[in-house]
Amino acid sequence: MIFAVDAGNTNIVFGGIDKAGQTAFLCRVSTDTDQTEDEYAVQFKALIDLNGFSSKAFAGGIISSVVPQLTMILKRAIEKVIGHTPLIVGPAIKTGLDIRIDNPAQLGSDLAVGAVAAIALYPKPLMVIDMGTATTICVVDKDGIYRGGIIAPGIKVSMESLTKNAAQLQSIGLYPPPKAIGTNTADCMRSGLVFGNAAMLDGLIDRMAQEIEGTPTVIATGGLAPAVIPYCSHKIILNNELLLIGLRIIFDRNQNECKGE
Repeated sequence: MIFAVDAGNTNIVFGGIDKAGQTAFLCRVSTDTDQTEDEYAVQFKALIDLNGFSSKAFAGGIISSVVPQLTMILKRAIEKVIGHTPLIVGPAIKTGLDIRIDNPAQLGSDLAVGAVAAIALYPKPLMVIDMGTATTICVVDKDGIYRGGIIAPGIKVSMESLTKNAAQLQSIGLYPPPKAIGTNTADCMRSGLVFGNAAMLDGLIDRMAQEIEGTPTVIATGGLAPAVIPYCSHKIILNNELLLIGLRIIFDRNQNECKGE
């Protein structure tokens, strides 16, 4: 089993993934750039123990991070907990992904990891939606080539911007109103955020599908996906373990550089 960590701007998702790509456990903690390596190490160790595992159970580790100031902090924290130096997904790592965008070096590690997992698990062509701080969609064509995608503001970012800039609007829970036409301020906001984001995804899927050959398999992941995906018109597969599975695949492709496996 390996210790896989996906560090995003809002949350850090981590867990244990075995050789078969099965998730032994999955945890989610808030991203905090003020925390030290020792504080993250304590969190990792406590949640490993809470899930009934030992830190000695891990043969290696791997990190995908879109928060550069945290990457080395997480690396040292993981070393303290599992006793192995984790791989860091980046230009020096073999992903096996054929990237055909203007500047492949600009592709976020989270997008690459999600695409790697989706290619391994689902029929091509495909689209991967990741709903976190940003909402992203990446596209892989029928030949397994990464073609690009979109980046849009995430649903919570949209809500925070709205409440910050409109004095009479307050934060609300992200659950759907009973109908699209709201009859009070909170329900109007919920309709705009939940149904509006669902409609945005449906529209983008339609537009992007016109630019590739074949009918795409659409997969969604990310902490906010369950709040929106059920209200989309398209068939979308929810898989919140997608990035950890992708990290396992990438780890195995680079296993000669890792200790213990």
